Amino acid sequence: MSRTCLITGVGPGTGSALVRRFAEGGYDVAMLARSEDRLKSLSDEMNSAHSYACDVSDPGALDATYATIKSELSAPAVIVHNAVGAEQGTYMDINPDGMRKAFEINTMSLLQLARLATDDMIGAGGGAIICTGNTSAYRGRPRFAGFAPTKAAQRILLESIAREAGPKGIHAAYIAIDAVIDLPWTREMMPDRPDDFFCKPVDIAEECYRVAHQPPSAWSFESVIRPYGETW
Repeated sequence: MSRTCLITGVGPGTGSALVRRFAEGGYDVAMLARSEDRLKSLSDEMNSAHSYACDVSDPGALDATYATIKSELSAPAVIVHNAVGAEQGTYMDINPDGMRKAFEINTMSLLQLARLATDDMIGAGGGAIICTGNTSAYRGRPRFAGFAPTKAAQRILLESIAREAGPKGIHAAYIAIDAVIDLPWTREMMPDRPDDFFCKPVDIAEECYRVAHQPPSAWSFESVIRPYGETW
């Protein structure tokens, strides 16, 4: 029986690369995005990629989608929470409602997914819950006042999950991407940057896959990845 990987926030960059990598690894992949239209090309490309339209910030929708995935595929052995909400600006500029929405997407949906999956993963003998993040989870810069607190909360929540669920066989890990991701719009926005400035989605996906399959004797909680040309 094929294992299932649930991936949130599937779009044209990191999300699509994650879907392809886990499908290559033999998983049935449950792809979540707010619109099913953006998932169609991937489901047409791969028989093992399955589309589920879901706004992860809507608790009822996420509950129902998880139940449908269990029924149609199987309970997820791996969850990659890649969905992200952002409200950028200084603390004086941001829209508080936008920050609340980002918190719901980044942090509260992680809590809900972990709670939904825990008993299933324990019953199956283990699993993995991975978050893709960035270095806003570690530092608050002026114009990230509406975003960094939500990512820091996400990382700390996942650390709490790791400490509780790890001894029960669930590997929780945070992968922070300290980079500009290589996408057509980022290339257009930064035409003078060299190739080594950008982080390629396929390489991000490879790291997520690697961490999700670490042996229990050598689990890592945090992985910070960046292009070798990135200043840090």
